[in-house]
Amino acid sequence: MPEVFEPKIVAFFCNWCTYLAADLAGTSRIKHAPNARVIRVMCSGRVDPQFVLDAFAKGADGVLIGGCHPGDCHYQEGNYKALRRVALLRRLLKQMGIEEERFRLEWISAAEGERVKTVINDMVEKLRALGPRVQPVRKEVA
Repeated sequence: MPEVFEPKIVAFFCNWCTYLAADLAGTSRIKHAPNARVIRVMCSGRVDPQFVLDAFAKGADGVLIGGCHPGDCHYQEGNYKALRRVALLRRLLKQMGIEEERFRLEWISAAEGERVKTVINDMVEKLRALGPRVQPVRKEVA
């Protein structure tokens, strides 16, 4: 019997909104797929594009960035900065041959624990349909 592919997702969550929503989901016993590994960042605007590229390079099948809704950022404009970076990253990832569905930005406020479940489960299902990401072959230099 073939083994079901379980995607690995690296999730960068804003400390003030999305991370609190994930915490709310946990304390409210809202179950979601266990495929996401959450990394807390102070703001979605602080997610360096290199973090995303490194996640994919180290075997992630998908990357999720979660931040405050526009206009609700603890740092006033951090989520707008994230939005601009994501637009550039989408183009770069496309040129690298990484499917668009593998990278996602979501606005999730601290009170939206149920939305965390919905977003993670939806991303897991889409990544399962895509299958594992094909890693480029690296040649080690001696």
